[in-house]
Amino acid sequence: MGFFTRKTKKEKLNDQYKKKLEQAYKMSTSNRTESDRLTAEANEILEEIKKLETTEN
Repeated sequence: MGFFTRKTKKEKLNDQYKKKLEQAYKMSTSNRTESDRLTAEANEILEEIKKLETTEN
């Protein structure tokens, strides 16, 4: 059924957001600066998601 469905832009951004947060969490124990950078990137992706949600409504 949904085996070959394409992901929407929002779904792709959500996947990227989750991945960045996971990377930031892993880095937080060894390299705080890198963790902060990844968290900032995740927040930028979250802002893009919010923009998409406002344009959808």
